[in-house]
Amino acid sequence: MTNQRILAHFQESAELKMRAAAELALPISQAVELMFLALSNGNKILACGNGGSAADCQHFAAELVGRFERERLPLPAMALTTDTSIMTAVANDYSFQEVFSKQVQAFGQSGDILLALSTSGNSASVVNAVNAALERDMRVIALTGKGGGEIRNILTEADVHICVPHERTARIQEVHLLTIHCLCDGIDAALFGGDADE
Repeated sequence: MTNQRILAHFQESAELKMRAAAELALPISQAVELMFLALSNGNKILACGNGGSAADCQHFAAELVGRFERERLPLPAMALTTDTSIMTAVANDYSFQEVFSKQVQAFGQSGDILLALSTSGNSASVVNAVNAALERDMRVIALTGKGGGEIRNILTEADVHICVPHERTARIQEVHLLTIHCLCDGIDAALFGGDADE
């Protein structure tokens, strides 16, 4: 029985990735272009999300500041999920719903990108960060699922919405991680062209 459950997870994940590939290829490509242009113009990428999405933000920022698959100069990306003093101060003095928006107001500038992750699209702290980014003339790349929730309704035509066509949080997060790797690879390819081993 345990093996059957494990196999079912793998099968569902693989089937979703294949089904989502055609649907998400265009918005992922658009997100790469938006990120590349921002980085080329000296702007930065801020990332936010809760729980597993917070870990994905940190993963993304690490790949840009360090490296993905090839040697290059560090790229300016910052996870808004890592400074516990800021997060706990804001949560204590204001509310948890403002832990990311306050940081977007502090660090975000016109031309920067906000990478906003919420599997439901309804996380209040992420929704508030998106609103703060739009107020600062930043572009938003949103990774969601479950139809996109509230985030879908507040994005502008200049933003990019990558919405995983699934209802299960674990499966959505798995596609989000693959998407992050696609973004990192796309940025490197836009910077350098070709493959990492060329």
